[in-house]
Amino acid sequence: MKARNKRQGLIVVNTGDGKGKSSSAFGMVFRAAAWGMKVCVIQFIKGKWKTGEQKAAEVFDNIEWHAPGDGFTWDTKNTEQDIKTSREIWELCKQKLRSHEFDMLVFDEINYCTSYGWISGEEIAQFLREERPGWMHVILTGRDAPPEVIDVAHTVTEMRKVKHAFDQGIKAAQGIEF
Repeated sequence: MKARNKRQGLIVVNTGDGKGKSSSAFGMVFRAAAWGMKVCVIQFIKGKWKTGEQKAAEVFDNIEWHAPGDGFTWDTKNTEQDIKTSREIWELCKQKLRSHEFDMLVFDEINYCTSYGWISGEEIAQFLREERPGWMHVILTGRDAPPEVIDVAHTVTEMRKVKHAFDQGIKAAQGIEF
């Protein structure tokens, strides 16, 4: 693995209305961890429920996982609490990036917070421009990535829904969605 000072870190954005944004990010998490990189995943929305990817991450001693969210905002119905929680999670993201402890950070579902107006795209973009070390990889996921974040990113992928089981009345499947 290249030394940090010889590595070009990337900002990657996975966005769009299709499935696979977080799943793609987690693929990169496990790939990086297998190469010995230290990785931190911070989830904005998922909160208390256990996921297969979080369970898999427990196998690695070089993956740190945080899921402090309150759950899906359409379940909580408490906008003030959602904003407070999102801002606290954003502060955790900034703290982890500033620590320089990690080779890769994933801000899972942060784009939802920008689309709801809880964190501005400009705030995120400015922070990444000014404080991300050039060797660090940062992955941001969620629908409706703001233009400012897209502009600062090196790679942007938009997942587009063609068809989804949920539209056919099929609930989230263990091993597929979580």
